[in-house]
Amino acid sequence: MRDYYIFKSGRVSRKDNSVMFEYTEDGQDRHVPIPVNDIDALYLFGEVDLNTKMLNFFAQSNVMVHFFNYYGYYAGTFYPREFLNSGDVIVKQVASYLKKPTRLELAKEFVKGAAYGTIQNLKRYKEKTSEELEKVETYFADIDKQSTIPQVMGLEGNIKETYYAAFPKIINQDVEFEKRVKNPPDNMMNALISFVNSIIYTEVLREIYKTQLNPTISYLHEPGYRRFSLSLDIAEIFKPIYGDRVIFALLNNNELQKKHFDKDVNYAYLKEEGRKIAVKAIDEKMNTTIMHKQLKQQVSYRRIMRLELYKLVKHILGEDKYQSFRIWW
Repeated sequence: MRDYYIFKSGRVSRKDNSVMFEYTEDGQDRHVPIPVNDIDALYLFGEVDLNTKMLNFFAQSNVMVHFFNYYGYYAGTFYPREFLNSGDVIVKQVASYLKKPTRLELAKEFVKGAAYGTIQNLKRYKEKTSEELEKVETYFADIDKQSTIPQVMGLEGNIKETYYAAFPKIINQDVEFEKRVKNPPDNMMNALISFVNSIIYTEVLREIYKTQLNPTISYLHEPGYRRFSLSLDIAEIFKPIYGDRVIFALLNNNELQKKHFDKDVNYAYLKEEGRKIAVKAIDEKMNTTIMHKQLKQQVSYRRIMRLELYKLVKHILGEDKYQSFRIWW
């Protein structure tokens, strides 16, 4: 099973036990069948039509579908009915949120994981980023001193602001990037960061679906309506070490350039060709394997996300204390 990415506009329908993607190209009608058993997750970047019959088929097959709007920004996810429900895990996941010390402990660990990844990235370019590295290391040492969730999030904001200030030093291309702007992105760098981060978010969400965890009960980010906030928590750990490393490589190797962004909107729109390049790089990253220090076997980057969630489940059940992932390579 693997991820499928659809960039063109068309229609997705069911034909027997396959998903049929129909679109028109160069005046010709084209039909692409995809066996549903081959699909782990489906990413729709084009303007694609589908009906409730199709969604029911996806639900029966446990296929998650991620939707992106015209500008390539994440719009939402079709999250099928959960099939690994555990009342014990859900009750204790909620209890961990309601107990302020437990929630604070987990929130700190998520920020520690994100900060550690940030530090490792800055160390890769320490001849250029020594000033930012020193600041982030100081912030890292202060995480345990925080006594409330807002304080932890405030410190996380300081870490990100310092880290992003180093991006122009890390990236070889002449890019405009003074600060992080999200909604909407205002230039090429912000557009690329938002796009890559949204893919990491959906990767985490897909892995949550394959555990007993509920994606709406979170610890760092406040649970709210219409969002999978636990995915936001866990994604913080992996955005620097998976997403940002892909960004640095694509830009420094000139695989992505300004020509892949729309000049008429200050390069804040990633064109289809650019999206394909970024998605391909992330997918390759997720499938890369590394020798796991504890398991003593090769595991993929994507599998490491799942292992992180299993660690969280053990913490919630009181079986083991959770420590966020620390990259060692």
